[in-house]
Amino acid sequence: MSDDKPVTATAVALINPNTSQATTEMMATIARRTLRPDDGYEVLGLTVAEGPAMLLDEVALRAAEPQVVRAAQRALAGPDGPRIGAFVVGAFGDPGVEELRSRTSLPVVGIAEAALAEAASSGRRFGIATTTPGLTAAIAARVAHLGWSGQYTGIRLTQGDPRQLSAAPEELTERLAEAVEACRAQDGAEAVIIGGGPLGEAAESLRDRFPIPVIGPIPAACRVVRAVVEVT
Repeated sequence: MSDDKPVTATAVALINPNTSQATTEMMATIARRTLRPDDGYEVLGLTVAEGPAMLLDEVALRAAEPQVVRAAQRALAGPDGPRIGAFVVGAFGDPGVEELRSRTSLPVVGIAEAALAEAASSGRRFGIATTTPGLTAAIAARVAHLGWSGQYTGIRLTQGDPRQLSAAPEELTERLAEAVEACRAQDGAEAVIIGGGPLGEAAESLRDRFPIPVIGPIPAACRVVRAVVEVT
C-alpha cells in the first residue's frame, strides 16, 4: 500500500433492502472487488430487519424505504458507526435514498442512480435488462426522476418467475443475456444495465459477453463512492 492511502479503513455500509442474508453477502462480495481492502476500504453488508426476501413490486419497494433508513441508523449507532464513510443502497429502485440523505451528511449512493448515470454518460442510449415485471413502472419513474428518459430505450424482461430464476443462477444469466441482446439489437441500446442488486453475479458474468457495455449496478455505485470519498 502506498504512503498516501488511508491507514484506517473507510467503512462503506451496503444496505440490502430485502431480508435475504445470502443476497447481502453476495452484494458485499461484489462491492469488495471495487472497494478493496488494499485501497483502504471495508464493506459492511447490512440487511434490513423486516420485509420480503425479494422486492418484486412497488408496494414492497415503498415498504423497504423506512427499513433502509432504520438499518442505517442502527449502523451509525453501533461500534462501526464512527468509521462509516458512505452508504450504498442495494436495490434498483433506490428505496430510502432521498430520506437517508436528509438524515445524514455522509454520501448516500443508490445503485440505480449510479448505474443510470454511468450508462447514460457521453449521451449513450441505454436499456435495462431485469427479471421483475412488477417494478417496470417504478424503474421508468426513477429514470424520469433522474432526467435520463430521453436516452432510455426501455426495459427488457426475462421469461419466468423471478424467484425461480434466482434459485437457478446459470439459467438466470442466460435469460438476462437474451434480454440484453434484445435491448441491443431491437431497441438500439448502446449500453445495458442489469437492473437489480440480487442480479449482481449475473451482471458480472455478462460484463464481457457483448460488444456494448453491460453495467452492473453494484460496481457502478462503488465507483461513485470511490470518486466521492477520495476527493474529500
